[in-house]
Amino acid sequence: MTDHFTPHIIFGLNPMWVSTAMLCVTYVAIIWDQLNRAIIALIAAGVVVLSGALDQAEALKGVDWNTVGTLAGLMIIMSIAQRSGIFQFVAIAAAQLARAHPAALLVLLQLVTCIISALLNNVATALLVAPVTFAITRELKIPPYPFLFAEVLASNIGGTATLIGDPPNIMIGSLAGLHFNAFLYNLGPVVIVVFAAQVLMTHLIWGRATSATIENRLRVMTMDARGAIVDRPLLIQSVAVLALLIVALIFEDTLHLEPATIAMGGAALLMLLDNWEHHPDVQSDNVARTLTEVEWITIFFFIGLFIVVHAVEVSGLLQLLAGKLVAATGDNLAAAGYTILWTSALFSALIDNIPLVATMIPLLKSAAPAYGTPDHIAPLWWCLSLGSCLGGNGTLVGASANLTVAGIAERNGIAFGFVKYTLYALPMTVVSILICQIYVWLRYF
Repeated sequence: MTDHFTPHIIFGLNPMWVSTAMLCVTYVAIIWDQLNRAIIALIAAGVVVLSGALDQAEALKGVDWNTVGTLAGLMIIMSIAQRSGIFQFVAIAAAQLARAHPAALLVLLQLVTCIISALLNNVATALLVAPVTFAITRELKIPPYPFLFAEVLASNIGGTATLIGDPPNIMIGSLAGLHFNAFLYNLGPVVIVVFAAQVLMTHLIWGRATSATIENRLRVMTMDARGAIVDRPLLIQSVAVLALLIVALIFEDTLHLEPATIAMGGAALLMLLDNWEHHPDVQSDNVARTLTEVEWITIFFFIGLFIVVHAVEVSGLLQLLAGKLVAATGDNLAAAGYTILWTSALFSALIDNIPLVATMIPLLKSAAPAYGTPDHIAPLWWCLSLGSCLGGNGTLVGASANLTVAGIAERNGIAFGFVKYTLYALPMTVVSILICQIYVWLRYF
């Protein structure tokens, strides 16, 4: 519980019950999916402040601005880079590398999605790869659903490997003080195995049974991949900034910089390169366009959610739950790790993994002293990351990338319903979590 703030709830209500009720209402409203998630989170944040569970100063302390800044910076970079056509070029080139054979194409599009998601952001990757997938499958006259489904899972799997690949990892890295290299070193190996299993499963379900005529394959082979690059100077600038961003993240400890500083610095540099030759009026239009394409819904959802979770933390509930976790696992680090892995996977499948991780991080921080030094409990953070990121594949509402692709599919007349998705995705998710359990057992416990 915070030492510097004591809640004073209106009407003398119990602060723990009020803050917990608002967190539960937030979860239910997110699952109900009839109101935009940013509206839900901001209203809930307003209620905890107005009720006295937090004052305004304490509410702002609860926001992890490092996470918010990292996300915003990456979104700006993606907004500018995608205008060069680089991602469309990569997707078309992958299709042609596969000789437009559906089974090989299914593998390569997953690989492209996985790699881009690890280096950038899984939601943005889904937004960029899905439209190209429609174009390619339309030319081949084959069903797009298997490809879109596989890309959803690949984006979440790839995003698990790095600090910046998935919002839950950004949150864990920021609040637990874990660096880019640590994520890649600890999660990269198991992500490769999980991805291989995913590719095998999608091949057995769809790859073997999907075929295209020679005429349709020739149409894809004649698509102009280079023509997708509409701004070559911007492409060079984007690749250079992205490379600089990755290098800076790798050496962030040496540079004494936080991920938000690096991401926002990269965003500012790319905006400068994209605008410095233009007239001020054109610059204003370009900057406005770039900022408009930032996912502000996600940014403000994070801000509101951080405030609500901080109210729960201040109330003492998370400290109470942490004590129960320690009691249930008998101070056994391995038992705690397995519990966190499977619990986070289950709840990430049922609700969005972002609010789950926002709640779990302070809970684990409260429980940490029972298991040892910060270095000793690092496996618990990796279990949380693996469970939340990969568990988000389990249902359509488990991760933001899932809903993003579903929305694109439905706008293109392709049914992407909850039940059909879950029947395929849930068994695959269980397999991926089983692989993770074996991995953490062999490596950490």
